Amino acid sequence: MLRSFFRAGALCVISVTLVAAPALADVTGPYGTVVRGANTAIKNAMNAHRLPPGTVAQVPPVGQVPVGGKTEIGLPTGFTYTVDFSFAHPYGNVGSFGNKWMQGGTDVVAGYGFSPKMSVIANYYELQHYPVGFNSGQVPFFLPSGFPPIPGVNPSCVDLSGATSSTCTGISAPVDVTTKDKFFLGLWENLINVGKFRGREIPIVVTPTYVSRWSQVNASGGNGDVVPFVDFNGVPHFGISTRTTQVYSLAVTIPFLKTPKMFGTFTVAPSWLVHTAGLNQQNHAQLYQILYLEYNPTPTTKIFLEPQSSRDYLPADPYAQHVAAYFAGIAQRLGPTAFVQLVLNSGGPTNYTPYGIKQLNCLQLPCSANTVPTVGGLKATQLQIQIGIGSPSVIQF
Repeated sequence: MLRSFFRAGALCVISVTLVAAPALADVTGPYGTVVRGANTAIKNAMNAHRLPPGTVAQVPPVGQVPVGGKTEIGLPTGFTYTVDFSFAHPYGNVGSFGNKWMQGGTDVVAGYGFSPKMSVIANYYELQHYPVGFNSGQVPFFLPSGFPPIPGVNPSCVDLSGATSSTCTGISAPVDVTTKDKFFLGLWENLINVGKFRGREIPIVVTPTYVSRWSQVNASGGNGDVVPFVDFNGVPHFGISTRTTQVYSLAVTIPFLKTPKMFGTFTVAPSWLVHTAGLNQQNHAQLYQILYLEYNPTPTTKIFLEPQSSRDYLPADPYAQHVAAYFAGIAQRLGPTAFVQLVLNSGGPTNYTPYGIKQLNCLQLPCSANTVPTVGGLKATQLQIQIGIGSPSVIQF
């Protein structure tokens, strides 16, 4: 009976306390907006050609402005937009509850180009994920450190998948930690020519960026991402927003590959928290790095790969998470303004291990009010389908 009491207490609160973990599964999809705008400008600029002095420029495509006897090409000018809707399916050790299509996401990007060298962008972005290891596998359950050891009770065993055996009790109900992260990004894009190579100018894009992030975790019971407490070195910290943060960033994107069918850029973006919060211990520059490779087998088809080394620094993190992630996909243009895109993305930290819940801890009796999980790195992998429309000048192929 004692065993059942403590086990029941732990499982009653797990649906709330699971979300106290750092959001290590969060791949850096929003920074694709920074890369996308920079890539558009660089690709246009590298396709540009100077006209002889006095030559009347032909009517340019959208985003190209005749200036001083030449066709100057770079950032799209005037108002531009893209809107897409998406849904995703998680993969990996996510158990029967996590193995489902996740709620749809919406991305909206609106921009205004003052010239081919300067524009401003506002972006709302949603990313869905279900972390690996949250309702799968067996974890130990510990009572307070001073409690006498009782075989099968302290420590005991909880099976997050729900299976029950002679040595391990299954969780009583599935835990929903499906998470939708929401981002607002404000960008100021600046195209700069830094030199020449074989008669062509070498363009780079410098993008000061502001990022605001917040989330809804289903298991939080309608409280967004605020959890009752977070366990840090055995000490509970109360009322922390585990996925709410604001960041300043300065992204620099440079090209390294340009052929009729291939294109590649590299982006580096030192970033700082607007303010520290929760368990944050420091606030020096964290370095995002994004490699982008693109292949166009046809004029309307694009295959791309975007490996990233990012830094996730949320209020539940004492120090930044080093997240290795990738986005790989194929996009098909449907007419001048519509597109469909299939993206496989995955991400997990290299400095937080292992993945998922490592154990449950009852810090103080009664356990029903004082149980927290110890969580390692959170990893997520999902297939995302996006359908969208946008300005022809920013749907690049």
